[in-house]
Amino acid sequence: MARLSLDEACTKIVATVGPACDSVEKLSELINAGVDIFRINTAHGDRAQHENSLANIRAASEKTGFAAGVLLDLSGPKLRLGQLPTDPFMCEYGARVDFIRGNESSLPNEFTSSYKRLIDELDVGDRVMLADGTVSLACESKSENRAICRVTSAGEVRSRQGINLPGVKLSVASMRPEDVDNAIWGAKNGLDFISLSFVRSAEDVHSLKNLLVSYDSAALVIAKIEKPEALEQIDSIVDAADAVMVARGDLGVEIDIAETPVAQKMIIRVCREKMKPVIVATQMLESMHHSRRPTRAEASDVANAILDGTDACMLSGETAIGDYPVDAVATMNRIMLHTEQKLLVTQGDERGKTKRVHPITSAVTAAATSIAEAIKAKMIVIATHSGGTAWVKSKSRSRIPTIGASDNPATLRRMNLLWGIKPMQVEQLDDTAKLFDDICKWGCENGHLTNGDMVVFVTGSGVMEKAHNLLVVHTVAQN
Repeated sequence: MARLSLDEACTKIVATVGPACDSVEKLSELINAGVDIFRINTAHGDRAQHENSLANIRAASEKTGFAAGVLLDLSGPKLRLGQLPTDPFMCEYGARVDFIRGNESSLPNEFTSSYKRLIDELDVGDRVMLADGTVSLACESKSENRAICRVTSAGEVRSRQGINLPGVKLSVASMRPEDVDNAIWGAKNGLDFISLSFVRSAEDVHSLKNLLVSYDSAALVIAKIEKPEALEQIDSIVDAADAVMVARGDLGVEIDIAETPVAQKMIIRVCREKMKPVIVATQMLESMHHSRRPTRAEASDVANAILDGTDACMLSGETAIGDYPVDAVATMNRIMLHTEQKLLVTQGDERGKTKRVHPITSAVTAAATSIAEAIKAKMIVIATHSGGTAWVKSKSRSRIPTIGASDNPATLRRMNLLWGIKPMQVEQLDDTAKLFDDICKWGCENGHLTNGDMVVFVTGSGVMEKAHNLLVVHTVAQN
């Protein structure tokens, strides 16, 4: 892989594809700047645009020699405003705003919704948040076809902006028909990760997993935490999911914004305990939509997420519609590199606790990390077909550079989510002697290794016949 370097940040970067970066040339620039995974957001655009984005991502991966992962983000049961008669519309403080049934409204202060049961499930006293929480309403009364609300926090709204109902239990299904259709498209096209929005229970995650299995998809399912119900069932949701996203945009509206930082830390802690990758998302470098530099608070936000233990950080509008998508990625990468220098290596109890791989694999991988640190090895190499062994190694948070070597392209792309793992494509894994020689030769040619350096090699289950794992300490000897 052309971009493979042991000097890259260990924390991974997820970047959202949009009009600002959807060409092959711009996507290639983003890969070279440090993007590991591209996100296709199904809440925006149509199937033709999503197909074009996927084709361009794969073309950019081919052009750069780096197999970027692809994340398909299902929009889930997101409630949105319908078409406003006056667009945009200014909600003045104290003004009356009505939600009505149907798809059309005739008066400026009459709103419709994409959720047909909104009036049925809204009660007097409930709060209604619009436009990512910038506008607040309170329901004062309702009839069969109308809910009368009063503006409690003024602001401007536009057609099809989001609606949040904090504390309201909705009966809407976790996946709408369009989500199912998008998930099937993702499964058929071999996407690497599929995320589900507004997860409320482990059953929501299992529903998506069952759908993907029926289409023989190996995509990892990412549960987006955005609802109070998800926080109440966080342990079972994390157990069910392959990975988790702290989706702070809607989460910060569904719960008190003052609670969001503590909720983020709690989610990351649970994911670390259960050895599941976690992504922190939304407004990480928000000011870089129109500025080449982030605010100091945004830089601190990225750094604190890393110090808390996130595996990846996600850029949304910064890369999708921002003026400086490449600068945003490069800036995030710089913050990551500097912050990681201050990380302490995780010791003891967190190593090897996972049901994802064979217990022998977990034990050997944990031992390999300890040995590498004890002998001050320059590199750890994980040879893996499925990526499970690399998964265990990533949770150790060891700062020793680690290569995930695989002959499986899908495994290489999925390893892009694993903290500290640098995916490297190899022709085959069963000839261990050749594997050792090839990687040591690459390390020496690229200035990562020299005579006398020690490298710890670990082969995953299935690489060698009748062996769960092989751990070898190899001393570099250049010819």
